[in-house]
Amino acid sequence: MRFSDLIIKKRNRQEFSEEEINFIIKNYVEDKIPDYQMSAMLMAIYFAGMCDNEIKYLTMAMVNSGQIIDLNTIPGIKVDKHSTGGVGDTTTLVLAPMVAAAGVPVAKISGHGLGHTGGTIDKLKAIEGFKTELNLKRFVEIVKEIGVSIISPTSNLTPAGKKLYALRDVTGTVDSIPLIVSSIMSKKIAVGADAIVLDVTTGSGAFMREYGDALKLGKIMVSIGLELGKETIAVVSSMDEPLGFAIGNSLEVKEAIEVLKNRGPEDLRNLCLILGSYMLKLGGVVNSLEEGKDKLRKTIEEGRAYKKFKEMVIAQGGNPQVIDNTELLPLAEQNIKIKANESGYIQKMDSRAIGESATILGAGREKKESEIDLSVGIVLEKKVGDKVNTGEVLATVYFNSQERLKKAQEKLLSSFTISEEKTEKPPLVLATISKEGIKEFI
Repeated sequence: MRFSDLIIKKRNRQEFSEEEINFIIKNYVEDKIPDYQMSAMLMAIYFAGMCDNEIKYLTMAMVNSGQIIDLNTIPGIKVDKHSTGGVGDTTTLVLAPMVAAAGVPVAKISGHGLGHTGGTIDKLKAIEGFKTELNLKRFVEIVKEIGVSIISPTSNLTPAGKKLYALRDVTGTVDSIPLIVSSIMSKKIAVGADAIVLDVTTGSGAFMREYGDALKLGKIMVSIGLELGKETIAVVSSMDEPLGFAIGNSLEVKEAIEVLKNRGPEDLRNLCLILGSYMLKLGGVVNSLEEGKDKLRKTIEEGRAYKKFKEMVIAQGGNPQVIDNTELLPLAEQNIKIKANESGYIQKMDSRAIGESATILGAGREKKESEIDLSVGIVLEKKVGDKVNTGEVLATVYFNSQERLKKAQEKLLSSFTISEEKTEKPPLVLATISKEGIKEFI
């Protein structure tokens, strides 16, 4: 079997067999296929797509490329959560300790930033000493001890996914439904959780910009999860404006801690309550979503979620003083205010452009081998529906390079659309997808 023939086969929109997909993944993991050939394959998949069977075969080939974690020694129903990515999306940092404090163990394997979106692992590295690269034995021990742990994929956990993830990021193949589904679901299956809650984002800041594409993605992931024996629910949420106000690794950690301290942005808090209530319901500790929200609110109000986050930081080698005093988090030495050129109301925001601006500053990767600057980013002062006057601050940019600032500044300013008429805020949750079907809220 020649790999170049398989590239041509997919380019010609033909269907792969399970054997062919296993061949592709096995040989890529074993470094028998160079990146330039796999890049061509990814682009062929991007344009030609895959049928449901191919996606299932690809998912399982990625699962079987490495170790599958056994969480059976951890009591209770283990529920995992995943977001398809967005701008300012710090839900994992809030949700994981909150859900654990409410009685459902969270064993979470997260990724690095992809494209214009941030990654949970990059954010956690802003906490001094925090170790995300733990061996699986220690990972399970921490979940048993305190109920929550977040780590990066180890070299022997879906190694195929890890390699493909980095390559997709720099080859323009991030927003491909087959590649997104297989990447996400392989990690979820390999981590051994009993149930999965998916946050499928849509809008300008999401990989699935169109609502219909997000629904399609959610349906396929739920279908694959259920077929592989995992209770799975997807929530389709809006990313037409960034979640919260902070974009950038250290800045987002600070904002997540604010939410855990019963402060912070309302939209971030509300989405975490919604996603968390589904996690508690699947985890069997509540009978309804409203009961779940109430239980989660109490973990915030009583300080238990904040305490749980701190316990996780200590267990994973981080400096707990950083959590008590977020001024210790790395912050760029320079900042500048971006001001409005006209008066009116914020009609819309280009979330993708805002995320790309943060990447230009150094908060994300422009190349596979790029180093991230944890200290840079953007803090928004205005969001959709807000009134703004000429000269009023729209955002504060934290930067370390004048050259990078110059490139980011123009893109950031153009991401705001101001009009004379007030615009209603976009709804946060647009639909849910489960074995019962699709429920829409728009």
